[in-house]
Amino acid sequence: MGHVRASQGGVTAVVDAKAETKAEVLSLEGKKLREIGLPRVFESEVDLGLIKRAVIAVQTGRIQPKGPSTRAGRDMTAQYIGSRQKPAMYRTINVEHARLPRLRNRRYLLQGRVAGVPHAVGGPRVHRLNKDRVIVERINDKERRKAVAAAIAATADVALVRARGHRFEAKRLPLVVEARFEELVKAREVAAVLTALNVYGDVEKAKARKKVRPGRGKTRGRKYKRAKSLLIVTEKPAKVYKAARNLEGVDVVEVRNLNAELLAPGTLPGRLTLWTEGALNALAKYLVN
Repeated sequence: MGHVRASQGGVTAVVDAKAETKAEVLSLEGKKLREIGLPRVFESEVDLGLIKRAVIAVQTGRIQPKGPSTRAGRDMTAQYIGSRQKPAMYRTINVEHARLPRLRNRRYLLQGRVAGVPHAVGGPRVHRLNKDRVIVERINDKERRKAVAAAIAATADVALVRARGHRFEAKRLPLVVEARFEELVKAREVAAVLTALNVYGDVEKAKARKKVRPGRGKTRGRKYKRAKSLLIVTEKPAKVYKAARNLEGVDVVEVRNLNAELLAPGTLPGRLTLWTEGALNALAKYLVN
């Protein structure tokens, strides 16, 4: 925000060159109650590259390191003896076989089988997963805060929100609802408020996009592919958490727990977001303007 120095009567004052941006506070019936000033974080520059890095940092931070045992494929009696001085029964060289480690002390067909090398049956993997591999793509704290600020600013950009495919009829963003919204305890009550705010169509769209995932993922705890819908931001833990969690694609979060992935799922900024009045007032406490 720019500033202009104005002087009158020998007294110099700093005057904002740009008026404070306002947002409408809506009732549970969708009617305008009053206007409040928006925190300056909504004027942040939307940096797509920085937001993408912050989202990937959150996603990779959830990955658990994994890898097989260091003895996998090698825990056997196979050995290679390349000494020509040993008797033929003890050496593995000059016995008309490939110079590879072979099983010892086995009966019948198992005696002398190649083992313990990647191209043998039951052998180790060549390039196995390593639990020490660095998976997390880190981001500096200042960059992370800047990315969250940019993602918050994107939620107030009508063009970016529409580009994500969200369905809503509001001409001004962000959407702000009165504090009573946090006290709702039934999903049908939340659905009625979202209908009054003309954003419930986005929930219905997410519900229609729910489908069974192809492939093995069905048996690994992720049977359905789900779309993201509305994000609800509250000032503190509230009853509306349990009321809204069964609505398809809806996430509910405290303002202090906001992160780049919640605000920009799939690294695409501009998620349709509903703020409670208390959350908007508390936003300045957790982000430096």
